[in-house]
Amino acid sequence: MHKFVRFAVLAGGLLFAAGAADAQIDARLLRQPDVSATEVAFVYGGDIWVVSKTGGVALRLSTPMGEESFPRFSPDGQQIAFTGNYDGNRDIFVMPTKGGLPTRLTHHPDPDRMLDWYPDGKSILFATPMTSEKRRFNKLYQVPVTGGLPEVLPVPYGEFGTISPDGTTLAYMPLSRDFRTWKRYRGGTAPEIWLFGLEDFQARNLTQNDANDGQPMWHGSTLYFLSDRDANLRANIWAYELETDTVRQVTYFEDFDIHFPAIGPDDLVFENGGRLYVMDLETEIANPIDIKVVTDRATMRPRAVNVGDRLTGGDISPSGKRAVLSARGEIFSLPAEHGVVRNLTRTSAFAERHPAWSPDGKTIAYFSDRSGEYELTFRPADGSGEEETLTELGPGYRYTPMWSPDSKKIVFIDNLQAIHLFDIESDAMTVVDRGLWMTQGGLDDFTVSWSSDSRWFAYSRGLDNRQSAVFLYDAATGEQHQLTSGFVDSFNPAFDPEGKYLYYLSARTYDPIYSSFDRTWIYTNPTNIVAVPLRTDVPSPLAPRNDVEASGEDEDENGEEAKKDGKDEEKDDETPEKAEDVKIDLEGFEARAVVLPPDAGSYRGLAAVKGKVIFQRRPRTGSDSEKSPIVFWDLKDREEKTILDNADAYGLSADGKKMIVLANGKVAIVKVAAKQKMDKPLATSSMEMVVNPPEEWRQIFNDAWRLERDYFYDPNMHGVDWLAMRERYGALLDDVVTRWDLNFIIGELIGEMNTSHSYRGGGDVERGDRRRVGLLGVDWELTDGAYRIARIVTAAPWDTEVRSPLAEPGVDVSEGDWVLAVNGTALDTSADPWAAFEGLAETTVILTVNDQPSFDGARDVLIETLGSEARLRNLAWIERNRRKVDKATDGRVGYVYVPSTGIGGQTELYRMWRPQISKEGLIIDERFNDGGQIPDRFIEILNRPLYNFWAVRSGLDWQTPFTSQIGPKVMLINAWSGSGGDAFPYYFRAAGLGPLIGTRTWGGLIGYSGCPALVDGGRLTVPTFSFYDLDGEWAVENYGVDPDIEVVDDPSLMIDGGDPQLDRAIAEVLDALEKNPPTRPERPAYPVR
Repeated sequence: MHKFVRFAVLAGGLLFAAGAADAQIDARLLRQPDVSATEVAFVYGGDIWVVSKTGGVALRLSTPMGEESFPRFSPDGQQIAFTGNYDGNRDIFVMPTKGGLPTRLTHHPDPDRMLDWYPDGKSILFATPMTSEKRRFNKLYQVPVTGGLPEVLPVPYGEFGTISPDGTTLAYMPLSRDFRTWKRYRGGTAPEIWLFGLEDFQARNLTQNDANDGQPMWHGSTLYFLSDRDANLRANIWAYELETDTVRQVTYFEDFDIHFPAIGPDDLVFENGGRLYVMDLETEIANPIDIKVVTDRATMRPRAVNVGDRLTGGDISPSGKRAVLSARGEIFSLPAEHGVVRNLTRTSAFAERHPAWSPDGKTIAYFSDRSGEYELTFRPADGSGEEETLTELGPGYRYTPMWSPDSKKIVFIDNLQAIHLFDIESDAMTVVDRGLWMTQGGLDDFTVSWSSDSRWFAYSRGLDNRQSAVFLYDAATGEQHQLTSGFVDSFNPAFDPEGKYLYYLSARTYDPIYSSFDRTWIYTNPTNIVAVPLRTDVPSPLAPRNDVEASGEDEDENGEEAKKDGKDEEKDDETPEKAEDVKIDLEGFEARAVVLPPDAGSYRGLAAVKGKVIFQRRPRTGSDSEKSPIVFWDLKDREEKTILDNADAYGLSADGKKMIVLANGKVAIVKVAAKQKMDKPLATSSMEMVVNPPEEWRQIFNDAWRLERDYFYDPNMHGVDWLAMRERYGALLDDVVTRWDLNFIIGELIGEMNTSHSYRGGGDVERGDRRRVGLLGVDWELTDGAYRIARIVTAAPWDTEVRSPLAEPGVDVSEGDWVLAVNGTALDTSADPWAAFEGLAETTVILTVNDQPSFDGARDVLIETLGSEARLRNLAWIERNRRKVDKATDGRVGYVYVPSTGIGGQTELYRMWRPQISKEGLIIDERFNDGGQIPDRFIEILNRPLYNFWAVRSGLDWQTPFTSQIGPKVMLINAWSGSGGDAFPYYFRAAGLGPLIGTRTWGGLIGYSGCPALVDGGRLTVPTFSFYDLDGEWAVENYGVDPDIEVVDDPSLMIDGGDPQLDRAIAEVLDALEKNPPTRPERPAYPVR
């Protein structure tokens, strides 16, 4: 798609119906500006533009797909460096200020962020994670403006920075919150500004404030910076006077925060509320500048979009002849095989969700936000007529409507777990029950099963003990009945359409799986299918059978009168018979439960049709299967039969003869019979809608605002006037020209809640191409005019997960060798070495190498490149730390690194802890911990007390538990430890396992459990649960976990790999071992008995 800012020029002038002046747009949402002596550069619509610093009509400079960022003028104002993607990667480019061909400076596959020019104009300062030991931080690099090998600066971390005018001092931020959507943050990651001497390597923390201080900008002896330390907690410009060590506030904005300011020779420029301001450094008065752009507004034009790959829900017509599917906020009707695909709603400005086809075939029910809130809405199934809004429920989100068989009632659940019954004829709404434990996944999957007479519906919900029970609601009397006790987890009930049984799933089989490493166990695959006769006179579906000769030709095999002709079978599907009353004996209901023969496993999607119990079997835990077949248990034949070998989801038609199936991105309607195939998929490729971007953007903004309102754990929104925030940030919607702009506004909106785990991103944004670059897992150096391997990055010898291609067995390459050519093409030293590996990620290549910088005597080596070095560098850092601890303690202390509290973190914890349980002490390092799950199990592993020993005839005596380490422990923490990485040290301290060493953690213990998706697939998170302690106090969130022993990462102590925090941890463990060494009793003398 071409960008909206493309110029259209004819010989006679600009191609607009009105004059050129009329086509100029007063631009807003201008971001990441910079200023020279005469001009301002900024990002608008994803491109870089320049304009006079007094305002006027801007000129666009960049045009590649994707979003460019951080344009920065050279000191003489003649060039602009920026981050862009012209060649498949986010790299640093330089181009003339007046336009011209951009020159690419960097080629490494990791993203590079442009920061600033060196004062002499010969080099660029940029940030990148390419050699970071953990992808939680960047490092700062210098690269010549002519290109070549970047040189890392001697500071351990760096996000933003600038070089002093004399070139001797770096003012930089080891941490950054600038991209976060969390305003008024005061946790451990609040950034500070450090000064670092590039000649003497001395460092000092300049700001030392709990507020967010960043974006340093030199001007003589004044260092301007951004801070939210004022009374309004808004990001404003402040000034630090280096000669007097005093700080003063410069700007006083109250409604919007300033973002990404930059400084020039005479001015400072910044964005606030989407407008650019230029501040004269002499007077420190800031004035907005009026900027106009001339564009074709292509990104705002309505356009036809195929949405068949964005399915969000669907249903099947009663007879299975058609289906209704939702995608990107629209609802479509599709034929099973032949016919027309119809967009029933055609409302880009509104979202329609969760369609359900009425059993009588006449109506599609769904929820629409046309009114401003999601209300139950009907539309004729044939596409005729207008939609009808049936409810005025107001705030809240509602999930799939579930029709009664007579099409007169609907049940649905809402975001607050309230289960609603809506009687269409009486227009009566009843809240019949409320769930206790459901989050987004459970709400989205919530179902009820109606009895065939439309009187009863069954459902399941959680109890106080976090087990689920089956409930029954009588729509005739309004009475609710709990059918199962909750002693056994029971869920997903399904009525037999013949009125004989209620089926449900029940987790009742306990078959332990034991660990291969210790004596722990878990229970998996516990679920059985249960049938309960509805009345005491109904026999078990597994009752003994006796074959007898029929007494007459008028009786069938069950002794019932046979039909005289086939007229009933030939009845029109659209004319259902009146169902017989379903009677239920409630007394002793659970005691009549019968477990059906299918083996216990992992099941979902239980349903029933005449003579069949349908379910979906998910892969068994521990098996290598990845398939989820749809299966039925045949009540007559008493055997299992497979409908489809694999599927993602399914739904039944009202007559029980067909089902709609989603599998591998395809949707099809098949029979409810064995051995079906997805060979006639629905024509989802014909699902086309017209997207009107401004209308859709406004709907997405409103959705984001509503979802935060409806799902945020605190209904008071942390005291924020949420209506006022909608007005404040909604006023910027008229200036949105790209989905990036919308993400910016939503980010500012949700940032006002002052909460962790509130994110946004993605959506229908323009994306640049991706061209992957191959890597060798090495550090490079330029020596004697050629690129040389300074170091081959290696992990522990037992870590075979990833290794440098040059460390593979049989590869004849060593540290100190020169790499002269790749696939026969000589390396160009005017570019960085990664330029030779473009498009060669995870590809076999020929390297020409030598032990001298010439082709004389060179040899060719065949290797396969890496696509990323991130894991390799992390493993190498872990092994370096382990060796350091081992050497410093003479092997007495172990080192365990825990990178996250997710699956990867629990694996790393166990695989490093298990072989070191014989160590006298342990250092648990959770610095840079990404978070993940709630890590209570992590503490259980580390906190296993010894109970006794077992004497054996030979070998070493045993202990209970078999795997336990009882010596002293310490934990390393830092500002990058967050979320689960906050909880881990909190629990570590609560368990009394040892002191915490390092710096305060992130402070993010409000979590999210999902929310409905935005219509264009954009990401939005809503924090749905928050931490409080055993004293009933809110804790950790927006503060973090303090260390018991604070050790700051002073960059002057970290030159050449120094680690003052690890050094202190070693000292503390050794001191603890000296004072209180772990003891083991001597084996007593053998008894005489």
